[in-house]
Amino acid sequence: MSLTLKQIRKNCEAARNLMERSRKEHFAVGAFNLDNQETLKAVANAAKKKNAPVLVEVSHGEVEALGIDNVRDMVDNYKADYGIEIYVNLDHSPSVEAAIEGIEAGFEFIHIDVSQANHDATEAQIIDATKRVVACAKLTGALVESEPHYFGGGSNVFDKKFDYDEIKKTFSTPESAKHFVDATGIDTFAAAIGNLHGHYPVPKKLDLELLKRIRKAIDCNISLHGGSDTPLHYFEEAARIGVSKININTDMRMAYRATLERVLKENPSEVAVVKLMDEVIAAVQKVVEAKIDSFGSSGKAKITRG
Repeated sequence: MSLTLKQIRKNCEAARNLMERSRKEHFAVGAFNLDNQETLKAVANAAKKKNAPVLVEVSHGEVEALGIDNVRDMVDNYKADYGIEIYVNLDHSPSVEAAIEGIEAGFEFIHIDVSQANHDATEAQIIDATKRVVACAKLTGALVESEPHYFGGGSNVFDKKFDYDEIKKTFSTPESAKHFVDATGIDTFAAAIGNLHGHYPVPKKLDLELLKRIRKAIDCNISLHGGSDTPLHYFEEAARIGVSKININTDMRMAYRATLERVLKENPSEVAVVKLMDEVIAAVQKVVEAKIDSFGSSGKAKITRG
């Protein structure tokens, strides 16, 4: 069922209010990748149990697999059935056109990331594309997120250690963050402070002192991508400093796959795989609940009716 423009604007206003509350009350909202209905159910279960506001997000590949309007409808169905505060984020949208599709579908959060499709995109190209999406988002009030350069890693399990000194060369700076925010008018800045997409054989470490300086330099929301495989104490401190949104993907996928492989092995004659999914959903839900606790968003949901 398609939402009316009035309904979309109301949802986007609620999303903006959530981001304001997160900064005022020093908690972060989890943005959890949605691969299928099972992962959506896991996030919804966790949100209900923890009374926490959540985002579910889809990247371009997931949009192609599921359909952008189907994602909107599924989330709205769970929102109504579970009575939870839940929003949708279009994650790493690779083009202005794809981002506009998310706006038109009623997504409350839009992440435009042209460097995802073109790692060599210049800052001028990124700023131009971002400004166009910011202008289009005014129709609904959707929050626009971006960053001035390619964000490394990927939503996979890597067996090679990353070189922290090399990663540091791509860190955000207070000056560059302010320049980008001022130039684009974005609502959310995706900071790079040691966060990295994917799972690695060494733990990630975040430069929290740098985060403090970035927080002082810009007035908009701050997000952290690549939240998987990060010691939870970093999230607790990042939320206190003023991060409003933290993305989680790989940790959920690892729990999903490991549990699915186990239950399939334990039930070799069962061909109705749907009967085996309760344990898989529970495993993903456990991951989501742990992140919600570390983000400080438990008990922070505000449910609006009608």
